[in-house]
Amino acid sequence: MAAASAVSVLLVAAERNRWHRLPSLLLPPRTWVWRQRTMKYTTATGRNITKVLIANRGEIACRVMRTAKKLGVQTVAVYSEADRNSMHVDMADEAYSIGPAPSQQSYLSMEKIIQVAKTSAAQAIHPGCGFLSENMEFAELCKQEGIIFIGPPPSAIRDMGIKSTSKSIMAAAGVPVVEGYHGEDQSDQCLKEHARRIGYPVMIKAVRGGGGKGMRIVRSEQEFQEQLESARREAKKSFNDDAMLIEKFVDTPRHVEVQVFGDHHGNAVYLFERDCSVQRRHQKIIEEAPAPGIKSEVRKKLGEAAVRAAKAVNYVGAGTVEFIMDSKHNFCFMEMNTRLQVEHPVTEMITGTDLVEWQLRIAAGEKIPLSQEEITLQGHAFEARIYAEDPSNNFMPVAGPLVHLSTPRADPSTRIETGVRQGDEVSVHYDPMIAKLVVWAADRQAALTKLRYSLRQYNIVGLHTNIDFLLNLSGHPEFEAGNVHTDFIPQHHKQLLLSRKAAAKESLCQAALGLILKEKAMTDTFTLQAHDQFSPFSSSSGRRLNISYTRNMTLKDGKNNVAIAVTYNHDGSYSMQIEDKTFQVLGNLYSEGDCTYLKCSVNGVASKAKLIILENTIYLFSKEGSIEIDIPVPKYLSSVSSQETQGGPLAPMTGTIEKHTIKSPKDGTVKKVFYREGAQANRHTPLVEFEEEESDKRESE
Repeated sequence: MAAASAVSVLLVAAERNRWHRLPSLLLPPRTWVWRQRTMKYTTATGRNITKVLIANRGEIACRVMRTAKKLGVQTVAVYSEADRNSMHVDMADEAYSIGPAPSQQSYLSMEKIIQVAKTSAAQAIHPGCGFLSENMEFAELCKQEGIIFIGPPPSAIRDMGIKSTSKSIMAAAGVPVVEGYHGEDQSDQCLKEHARRIGYPVMIKAVRGGGGKGMRIVRSEQEFQEQLESARREAKKSFNDDAMLIEKFVDTPRHVEVQVFGDHHGNAVYLFERDCSVQRRHQKIIEEAPAPGIKSEVRKKLGEAAVRAAKAVNYVGAGTVEFIMDSKHNFCFMEMNTRLQVEHPVTEMITGTDLVEWQLRIAAGEKIPLSQEEITLQGHAFEARIYAEDPSNNFMPVAGPLVHLSTPRADPSTRIETGVRQGDEVSVHYDPMIAKLVVWAADRQAALTKLRYSLRQYNIVGLHTNIDFLLNLSGHPEFEAGNVHTDFIPQHHKQLLLSRKAAAKESLCQAALGLILKEKAMTDTFTLQAHDQFSPFSSSSGRRLNISYTRNMTLKDGKNNVAIAVTYNHDGSYSMQIEDKTFQVLGNLYSEGDCTYLKCSVNGVASKAKLIILENTIYLFSKEGSIEIDIPVPKYLSSVSSQETQGGPLAPMTGTIEKHTIKSPKDGTVKKVFYREGAQANRHTPLVEFEEEESDKRESE
């Protein structure tokens, strides 16, 4: 009998304690069970997988490592100089440096990654998603070097990974495709002529890759050239290939994709569909499975069409077939992603599978663990992508340290897929995704309630995130009703980006109390360390003989200073006056894990909030939402006003200076350009300086 793979042997015990068997008190029982099969298959190359190299970084590298460790497979990480102290490096059994921070010199360097695989004696490489995961040349190089590529064969990547080729294959197979141009002539003029023939609006898309990279919507011929050049630059940087295709842009369609799996024995199955319609900047922001409102007969047709697509190219491993769907649930093929998708956890949650485990088993030569009839759908799952970005600034990515990071507690129906920890830096060099929050419940409404509850517990301080935006999005009535489409965010932009409201006076009282109690805790610590109970620095109670002490505080709510008169009462409570209203306030601080909580009563109404005070800002996170109150700094201590440096346009985001159109705030003559192409610039840094105008000179005189 042929030797069973190491993966197969190690799975036998794991089968008995599947992670997805949920406590009956939490959720309805989930009835799926993996059927144990006789495992007699050697790997495709006749070798076992006992060590795998993950050719990626961040959350997906950590995700693959968790399953590998569960199976007893050793893991090898690769990292750039920027990722030296990252989470995926710490998780791995071995880790190797592969070069500078820019991905083209590190994570996209095929030769360096192959060399690490040889040095570490890894039998297989898992490419994760992004970077080299859909690179035919890399899959071919692995094959030549006798290394198992955990993904489809190079021919399938070539046929389906190149969008123009995949559309031709689908059209020949009778699958409806979106009208477009997928030819070899890549001249500007040719592409422009085809755009005119198809009719605006059109979509310019990179022939390779995915994730919204190298993708632009063009609504008129006047903007075609600029958008083409921008898409090409991004495609070259992301995939090292700037070939483009043009296709008709369909307004307000749904983006529905089907998870498929194939093996080396000619089998292929589908694991139902995901709806990924809600996007910003052509990238998904929230995904769900199954797609809302899809009838069982449409679901079956989608799945069967996806399996036909996979079998047409002898597909092996995990893949996703993407469809555009109209309001009547008619669908046509868009493209196929020949890799594991970022949103694969929602499929795992509704089918009770571990798709990375399937990848390893199939790469080791086994058959697909379940037949189509054995794959059942239960419940509903959402994935919310938490990004370091500023929704109010066109979702521009931001970079910086995660000064504070606390998350909801993981359980069988709540997953937090992340590659960062508190104190880690979100790098300017890579995708700014911080984490994926994944929840499951018995039905869509229950899952949506759980998603919102969990988002409120995901608290980050140190940089802008999209968490509040995700809360607004998941609570929008149209989203609750399942009326999703790719134009959802632009259509509901005003409701989703609500302007900042003034904090309630009760919230200002909570912030003031939190500040007072923090001061008191610091004073108590000083007293213990100084051993001088009579020191004037050892009292912060505000207690006075025969009189009550009143302290005047000023807090800043947005741009508005708020005066608060705080009277320290003898019983340890406080009377706080804001304008003409007085509040009776009392409370205390306590710790849970690494977090400090404020338990507070304002005029008899009790509340509990997570309290963080960093530098000159008070943060309060509660189930009602979050507030941010500043502590004003005297002018002589503050840095020079940023307004004094705003004579020219500012960088909209932290990043590398490339060709990019930034509108100037005023007319003028450029005196000086501060950055060369290729240089790094921080967000809100002046890019150019204007000549001083005569009117400015007269005003200064």
